[in-house]
Amino acid sequence: MDRFRHASDPGFHDNATVAPIASGAPGGEANRWTERLVLFLRAMAVIALIKGLYHWAAVCGFLGERYVFENQSLSWQTATVYFAVIELVAAVGLWLATPWGAVVWLTTVISRAVIEMMFPQIFGGGFLIVLFELALLACYLALAWMSARERPP
Repeated sequence: MDRFRHASDPGFHDNATVAPIASGAPGGEANRWTERLVLFLRAMAVIALIKGLYHWAAVCGFLGERYVFENQSLSWQTATVYFAVIELVAAVGLWLATPWGAVVWLTTVISRAVIEMMFPQIFGGGFLIVLFELALLACYLALAWMSARERPP
């Protein structure tokens, strides 16, 4: 019966696996990669926020006559609304440095790469956008790996 504890029970969240990344003592040499990872996640949060607001501007018609939402194809409208929502969710998760934030951000990166490469008629097939997003993903993976190495087992 012990495995069926309620969230209101004391100690229920003691073993939370979705806790934010903690760098420990500030400025410590042992946590420098974790601090860099958190800084990177915060920078990605700002970029995701800007991208999400850009997509909402497209939905609301603030980008000019070329991007009038009602005049676009259904696939463009769907992708724009999808990125308008998911980018802002990713921004919150990245800013909080939570594991789910990184997962949502990874989903946006992969989604954008697939749309740009497999369906170029939606946003125009920006190969440079895909390379930039994949470079950011590689930076994240490298920082996460180095951060994990400096934490004790």
